[in-house]
Amino acid sequence: MKTTAHGSPRLVDLFEYGLDAPICLTWELTYACNLSCSHCLSSSGRRDPRELSTAEAKAVIAELEAMQVFYVNIGGGEPTVRPDFFELLDYATSHHVGVKFSTNGVRITPEVAERLARNDYVDVQISLDGATADVNDAVRGAGSYATAIRAMENLAEAGLKNFKLSVVCTRHNIPQLDAFKALADRYGAQLRLTRLRPSGRGADVWDELHPLPGQQRELYDWLVAHGETVLTGDSFFHLSAFGEALLGLNLCGAGRVVCLIDPVGDVYACPFAIHDEFLAGNVREPLGFAGVWRGSELFRRLRVPQNGGSCSSCAFYDTCKGGCMAAKFFTGLPLDGPDPECVQGYGEQLLAQRPARSHLPRSAVDHSHRTTPATRSKPVDLTLVRRREDLDGAPVSDCAEHPLAGLRFP
Repeated sequence: MKTTAHGSPRLVDLFEYGLDAPICLTWELTYACNLSCSHCLSSSGRRDPRELSTAEAKAVIAELEAMQVFYVNIGGGEPTVRPDFFELLDYATSHHVGVKFSTNGVRITPEVAERLARNDYVDVQISLDGATADVNDAVRGAGSYATAIRAMENLAEAGLKNFKLSVVCTRHNIPQLDAFKALADRYGAQLRLTRLRPSGRGADVWDELHPLPGQQRELYDWLVAHGETVLTGDSFFHLSAFGEALLGLNLCGAGRVVCLIDPVGDVYACPFAIHDEFLAGNVREPLGFAGVWRGSELFRRLRVPQNGGSCSSCAFYDTCKGGCMAAKFFTGLPLDGPDPECVQGYGEQLLAQRPARSHLPRSAVDHSHRTTPATRSKPVDLTLVRRREDLDGAPVSDCAEHPLAGLRFP
């Protein structure tokens, strides 16, 4: 194990062996979503009737508090369309578990924005994948740009500082990096860039949307130039092979410091790898989430430092660590080989030899709306949300799959 100048182990090397609790826990509360983004990692759209109940979700939060998990990244689907979303948010923050949640902005009304601004333990990420409506709406659906802008306006007006503008980088929005930064600055937000992964529906569009080699260099240079003013969530450590390491761990933390809980309680090693190969257990098991995190055989295997496989002879392996496990898996590349977007070109060589797309690994989890491709990008307008049980005394049916089940509209 490498050490610092003072003889202590490097923090990144300690993380390779895993921790008693995750640093970054992603929790998808629901697969329900009013949009049908073409690159959705979780193939969201319809609610799964098996999703964790309010009581079960609170039990998970209690476990996280006991494990001293300081915050969770809440996603979906669109988490705010879950009728008990704000009840769970308040429960988490009152139990010392901070919440960072991603939303397309559909429920961020002025009143909701003011409520969020009063809670110091909540961070909001507004998803937007184009600095202009034409680029964004081509991926996220007609009207989604206007919805996100309206949400940011409401958050800024409510005085919420440093909420996040979250962007998935594609070949169509890489030319808009400066415009994204200006947009974030306009609303007092912080820009967060993330990598497009070939997971979920993203597998269907990855070949058409992932940044071209020249754009990878453009993105890397832009990130180096903007330093600590832009967040990346360690999405782009594969780019560090250009030379200077980017800020962050520059390490695949799957099963070591990160994991995912999906809406039905399944625990996966990586938020970008919803597939049986990376399924570690379920929070409904007798020992709960802690039992999965600390006892999963899959996690134990992942917590053994990797030897790098065919990448170990590369001069940049210590910097990029072979890239993203999920990106390799869903593009049909070996997990001990190069990243499909390896900046030295090794991934391109293997991609040319991979099997036809129909033979690539695919997740069996798909809650996409049952619509034709021509209508899939149309959003569902949503303005006011209340529990059905608040209206007529009847709870939402466990069998209801529609993303708007339990919601009322004026």
